[in-house]
Amino acid sequence: MAKIRKEEITAKGFSIQVYTEDFKNDYISLTDIAKYKNTDDPRFVIQNWMRNRNTLEFIGLWEVLNNPNFNRVQFDTFRNEAGLNRFTMTPGKWIDSTDAIGIVSKAGRYGGTYAHYDIAMEFASWLSPEFKLYIIQDYKRLKSDENSKLSLSWNLHREISKINYKIHTDAIKEYLLKDLTSEQLSFKYASEADMLNVALFDKRAKQWREENPDLKGNMRDYASLNELLVLANMESYNAILIEKGIEQKERMIELRNLARRQLISLERLNNSEIKELSE
Repeated sequence: MAKIRKEEITAKGFSIQVYTEDFKNDYISLTDIAKYKNTDDPRFVIQNWMRNRNTLEFIGLWEVLNNPNFNRVQFDTFRNEAGLNRFTMTPGKWIDSTDAIGIVSKAGRYGGTYAHYDIAMEFASWLSPEFKLYIIQDYKRLKSDENSKLSLSWNLHREISKINYKIHTDAIKEYLLKDLTSEQLSFKYASEADMLNVALFDKRAKQWREENPDLKGNMRDYASLNELLVLANMESYNAILIEKGIEQKERMIELRNLARRQLISLERLNNSEIKELSE
């Protein structure tokens, strides 16, 4: 079970671990469930359940329906022996002999025996129908929380994408599609940072402060994520141009073109993401 995520449910004061790979196929700790009957050594409870003929038939049928690699020949052998006094069954023996996937054993501090939800509920029912109902109740709560989180994440992502798309569209229409004025190109900027501000935002830091006296910080504090990404690329590109000895006016033109290309590309990317989210 690779890339698993651990959760926890509670039934009548007992904590029960739940592992999942895809939020669909959950594996619940049989060890934790068995502690309801035997806190000191829950392994014996699981082994007694697994040597039962009805249990073997159930978990065997589950494997037939869900596991194409299930060893049916060995399963038939176990089923024929079930019920005899000498017959024993452990999770490890079942897994190793039949290539089962419905029951798994985990080593380590938080190890133990886990089973797919379908099998775990069968075990809980055998153990105590009342305890099973408590498990189901909190398990439903867990799945409801997961669905709420996934739904919230999806809606948040969608709304952020829509907002960013609008910001980028407006920014491009407002100034990036326009060419820099002669005054902007001929102006000797005191700092490279201010030159980049003009190339990307179409104004110097002083101009922005005069236009926004009530806002704290500077224009970069209010830039979108994509604008900051483009700005970082511009800074790297500007350093290369400086090393090559390119004059400030020519660098301004190059940087402006870079900003225009990259923001237009990001606009198209956001538009594509919004369509995918909508679908």
